Amino acid sequence: MELKEIKELIKLVSDAGVTEVEVERGDFKISIKKTDDKVTYVQQAPMVTSVAMTEQARPASISAPVNTEKLEAPAAKTESVNGNFITIKSPMIGTYYKSPAPDKPNFVQIGDEIKVGQVLCIVEAMKLFNEIESEVAGRIVKILVDNASPVEYDQPLFLVEPIK
Repeated sequence: MELKEIKELIKLVSDAGVTEVEVERGDFKISIKKTDDKVTYVQQAPMVTSVAMTEQARPASISAPVNTEKLEAPAAKTESVNGNFITIKSPMIGTYYKSPAPDKPNFVQIGDEIKVGQVLCIVEAMKLFNEIESEVAGRIVKILVDNASPVEYDQPLFLVEPIK
């Protein structure tokens, strides 16, 4: 729900003499209550669940571009593990997606060679789909996250064997 719509609801409550309005759209809920001459509103953000979405339940909007101008993609964090592998970590909190859309191929798979700047996955945060790029060149050894699952900041996503 946009801020403009929320302001219109507040105005409606004030002008119409209504004491309470409650609107629910999907997992977004807002309740506006009027007491005396004051108007207050309570907004409930969508709840985050740990249940992973299936490929079919994944939002169709993921294939749509977020913005027409070129945004700089966040770089994945890297860390050396046991001297042999590099761990690529999530630069943000969000939902991990392995492909740009359910019917599109994965960005990377186990065994793929990757280059610096190559898109590895998408992390959705607040309805923005952020392409996560590699900071290292190497070969994907392991993918540590399931598709459509929530990820935390600094959570390991991939194990990469560096190219020598």
